[in-house]
Amino acid sequence: MKQILLISGPNLNLLGEREPEIYGESTLDDYVQRAESAAAEHGYELIHRQYNDEGSIVEEIQLARSTYSGVIINPGALTHYGWSIHDALAAFEGPVIELHLSNPNAREPWRHTSVVAPVATGSIIGLGGYGYELAVHAMADALK
Repeated sequence: MKQILLISGPNLNLLGEREPEIYGESTLDDYVQRAESAAAEHGYELIHRQYNDEGSIVEEIQLARSTYSGVIINPGALTHYGWSIHDALAAFEGPVIELHLSNPNAREPWRHTSVVAPVATGSIIGLGGYGYELAVHAMADALK
């Protein structure tokens, strides 16, 4: 079965506890389960990894080059300055979907720039947990 990698960045392991007025009350596991169900509908296996440091995310993306058909990534705050993530994604030959629960463009000015967007096939932002399902559907379409 073909696999899609879902990477979650720093502090996303605290979803459900951290700033529920912005991120909702669901946990990261809740969102991952939604994405796994969507992936199964398309005949893909979704593998999820969560890291609180940039280096581990870069290493995971590098390993993905020979393992996964596509990458969905919610890099958290690293979205705005994680140039090593940008470079690792640029070296990945499959589709990349950038994902955010909230809309960074409607938040603090420092969140308005994404260093991931220029190397992403597309971005899904501001749709909460539904964005996880949409990201998988978009990935499945990109992989056709």
